[in-house]
Amino acid sequence: MNRILSIFLSLALLFGTACAPSSAKTSKGKSRGKTTAEARVVEDLSVYRPKYPVEDAAASDARIEPKNHVNDKVAALMDTVANVNKNIKYAQGYRILAYNGSERQTVMNLRKSIIARVPDEKDYLTYSQPNFRLKIGDFFSRIEAQQVLNQLADLLPNAQIVEEQININKTY
Repeated sequence: MNRILSIFLSLALLFGTACAPSSAKTSKGKSRGKTTAEARVVEDLSVYRPKYPVEDAAASDARIEPKNHVNDKVAALMDTVANVNKNIKYAQGYRILAYNGSERQTVMNLRKSIIARVPDEKDYLTYSQPNFRLKIGDFFSRIEAQQVLNQLADLLPNAQIVEEQININKTY
């Protein structure tokens, strides 16, 4: 027990002295009360820095013309990309599945109320015997679809967002 106690005390003494703050000493060995962060060495290093000549303000305003003009080539490539993009009609996106069931009158009433609430969004009604499916909108991101679904939340409590091939509107 005495041996364990002596080891414990020696470790406590070792940690106590290791964590004790030390004071900054000057070159003569006397303590001034400043810590090492406060006692900083100041040196003038401007002698060693390179010096560059300053140009005239008028000479720096001169315009440098590029030698290799690629503007015509870039414009031609951009026209081809634009033409290819005009031919794209479909993309992967999201739609809101508003109804999936077999009652025709229910889906027609729901479609009318959705068109009245969000007239900008296109609806897609499909019939695959014996079920009707009503999907709303063409959304590129899930966030856009969620915003419209929030507007229709009271009409469509069981609606969900589905990933599907969407039609691209050319007004974008």
